[in-house]
Amino acid sequence: MSKDKIVVGAIAGSFGVKGEVRLKSFCATPEDIALYSPLTGDNGVEYTLKITRQVKNGFAARLSGIRFKDEADALRGVKLSADRDLLPSLPDDEYYHADLMGLDVLDTGGEVIGKVAAVLNHGAGDILELRGPSLKGSVLLPFTLDAVPTVDLAAKRIIIDPPEGLLD
Repeated sequence: MSKDKIVVGAIAGSFGVKGEVRLKSFCATPEDIALYSPLTGDNGVEYTLKITRQVKNGFAARLSGIRFKDEADALRGVKLSADRDLLPSLPDDEYYHADLMGLDVLDTGGEVIGKVAAVLNHGAGDILELRGPSLKGSVLLPFTLDAVPTVDLAAKRIIIDPPEGLLD
């Protein structure tokens, strides 16, 4: 995904039989996803979005060009991105996941650990997946102020203070 697009939601499948989709919003205020339309799917298609109603775990929505249930079903799992220019500015201690991807990771002594390979969130907060030649596979680091005291987007790096034994 390009740095000028930010993932703001995903299609969870169809809703009903008239071509509506079940939409998951990743926005701080979930219904704001409609403000960023048109959205670009990771399938390369641009969609105009209209929320029709709130449903369990998301919204029912209409996407331009989608008229039938089978078309909506085929979009299951498609991630939707908005132009960065349409999104609000973030406070100093908040970051879009796309901005963290690929940043160099250094420890508090300045030693290069690796890079941010992914930003995960399974409901209890963000977790950085770190990869590097000195690491045995991937390392998962909680994205907290204690573990990640410095994020320097201008220098394209973060400084970490991992819990004892995490990198061993």
